[in-house]
Amino acid sequence: MADVVVGKDRGGEQRLVSLPLSRIRVIMKSSPEVSSINQEALVLTAKATELFVQYLATYSYRHGGGLDRRALSYSDLAQATQEADAFQFLADILPKKILASKYLKMLKEQMREDEEEEEEEDSEEDDEADS
Repeated sequence: MADVVVGKDRGGEQRLVSLPLSRIRVIMKSSPEVSSINQEALVLTAKATELFVQYLATYSYRHGGGLDRRALSYSDLAQATQEADAFQFLADILPKKILASKYLKMLKEQMREDEEEEEEEDSEEDDEADS
């Protein structure tokens, strides 16, 4: 593990991870189940996070339109989270972008469907009361 060197810190020394460990510690401590964090666990979590982000970016780039554009875009990431089973847990965090007008249209249709369902339930209850 000491072979893996990524970046340098302010003093010029080489670091194992590029992410700021202090912020990762704060995020980990925000969990109520965590009381103390071992330094090794902190570094391993940071490295695992970096590797996961790298894998997500590479997968999204290769399976999205990134190769054609030679750039990774948000839509590539959103598409990867929607299509790949391994990234399904990110679907709510990286949703596909839609236009506001399209969203409003979808919202109106949903409200119309809800109203129709309520009317059907009311008519069924009236039929049962008449019986």
